[in-house]
Amino acid sequence: MNSNRKRYKQDQNPNFEFTVENLSKALFVVNKHAKTAIEPKFLYDLKKKTIEKLLAEGKAEKIGLHFSKNPKLAKQTSTVLITCGEYLFHLIPSKEDFQSLPHLGNLDDQYRNPKANISLKQAKALLIAYTGLKQPEPTNPYAPSPTKQSMSPFAKRYGER
Repeated sequence: MNSNRKRYKQDQNPNFEFTVENLSKALFVVNKHAKTAIEPKFLYDLKKKTIEKLLAEGKAEKIGLHFSKNPKLAKQTSTVLITCGEYLFHLIPSKEDFQSLPHLGNLDDQYRNPKANISLKQAKALLIAYTGLKQPEPTNPYAPSPTKQSMSPFAKRYGER
């Protein structure tokens, strides 16, 4: 009975199969959350590493260059448009991309990626397993150091007599 329950759960959660469909959905969710995250660096690193691996395996393809909607420190910059499954993504272009890819002009505001029905936790787990990237330990300045034995000021004042 226990093995049936385990098998049922695995059947319900096929997200750990490295199919183009699963990886592109996970990539979409991670990218969407990175745009609003307080500390998005790891999510963007995960996106970049995943896309690079998908391109190397032939599971994604560079289509061309787009003008960036929100250029940083410049009047106009471009991004590389990448297709993966039913989804489109953008990355920062390399010098070779400017020489080898056609420029497609402005972004098409009418196109929207399809919705993905997986959680951020599942998406990150899938992409971490796929890329082998390690998630950094969270840094909390208020957390006690494992090497220091911490005691609250109240306990220091009144606890030791």
